[in-house]
Amino acid sequence: MTVSKTLDVTHAQSSSSPKSRSIAYLASQYPMLSMIFILREVIQLRDLGFRIDVASINSPDRAPEGLTAVEATEAGNAYFIKTHGLKGAAKAHFQTLFTNFAGYLRGLRLVLRLAGLDQPRLVLNLIYFSEALMVGVWMKRKKHRHLHVHLGSQAATVGQTFGSGLSMTVHGPDEFWDVEGQYLKEKIAAADFVCCISYFARSQLMRCSPYSDWNKLLVSRLGVDPRLFSPVARRDTPEVFEILCVGRLTPAKGQHLLIDAVERLAQLGWRVRLRLVGGGTDEASLRQRAAEIENPQSVIFEGGVNQNYIRDLYSKADLFCIASFAEGIPVVLMEAMAMGIPCVTTYVAGIPELIRDGIDGLLVAPSDLDGLVEALAKLMGDVNLRKRIATSARTRVLEQYDLRKNVEKLATIFDARIRA
Repeated sequence: MTVSKTLDVTHAQSSSSPKSRSIAYLASQYPMLSMIFILREVIQLRDLGFRIDVASINSPDRAPEGLTAVEATEAGNAYFIKTHGLKGAAKAHFQTLFTNFAGYLRGLRLVLRLAGLDQPRLVLNLIYFSEALMVGVWMKRKKHRHLHVHLGSQAATVGQTFGSGLSMTVHGPDEFWDVEGQYLKEKIAAADFVCCISYFARSQLMRCSPYSDWNKLLVSRLGVDPRLFSPVARRDTPEVFEILCVGRLTPAKGQHLLIDAVERLAQLGWRVRLRLVGGGTDEASLRQRAAEIENPQSVIFEGGVNQNYIRDLYSKADLFCIASFAEGIPVVLMEAMAMGIPCVTTYVAGIPELIRDGIDGLLVAPSDLDGLVEALAKLMGDVNLRKRIATSARTRVLEQYDLRKNVEKLATIFDARIRA
């Protein structure tokens, strides 16, 4: 079998091996607005007959009153590690020492080996070790023998200590910038299999892992529910073009460049209004920059918005734009495309796998302000182009990024790869 075929097929177990449909999920924060796809994935897997329990290092990113009904239910059933504090960590240490001494030593040796002589890293790894023990004890209590991890640093230690099955979903790009600090090579070696959300993500894992581990790397796309995110009628000749951007307000998302583009478009005679949805470390500087342009009211900060309100913003948008410098594949782009909003974004990482330039949206080079302005103006000036791109974008989502279909493919991977 060729390398490409080896990587693109799921290696089914023998027919005599029973399927294991009991999985523990671990996330860094759950529920979380920018990671809402994890919650959707969990719910879909349960609909397909899996027993899924979720552990989260951190509590939800909002107060209870800010959660949707579904999020509140999930939060009520999840195991939040940090809420148990030092007492919970000490209990996990003692319980593992007395019931699984050999495993405890294996995990501790791994922690010490990975840290080496770096004292700050050793302290951090010991914290991760404590959290891993708490996850392992919780898994034992819940009778789970397999852990699937979204964005967690405790993965390899759980598997090493408790001998459980291990898999993870890798998104990028943060993991790819600090391969050594994220222990990415060690995580791949410890995992039974790794789900990559794009071919780009898989290529980056190939780059930092030996060829012998490449058969573990499987492309498993994310998706959205096209029934929930359905098209609405768009204005042919808006008096003011509504440009929507959804994402964390961080340097990697490039929102400063988007505000610069709004200023430039206004100077060219276009009437535009930019809505920035999300919160983050760049909010203060973004607000300061918006206050400096000729019409500060043309930039509106919506803050973090839950799923009950986000569709209203999508419905009112004429264009959707993300000017990111680094990405995985943004689920918000899939949502906008499913709702028939013409999109402008950058051709970085996995985005070109989602949007074909000139067909499903317009792609520009990251940091190219002139190209960004030109692409936005081109769409605003051509209603037929907006309609054609919007239609193609929804078709693209239906064909390649339908949540139900892609979770069914993930379920097939779990059925084939999880040890009975």
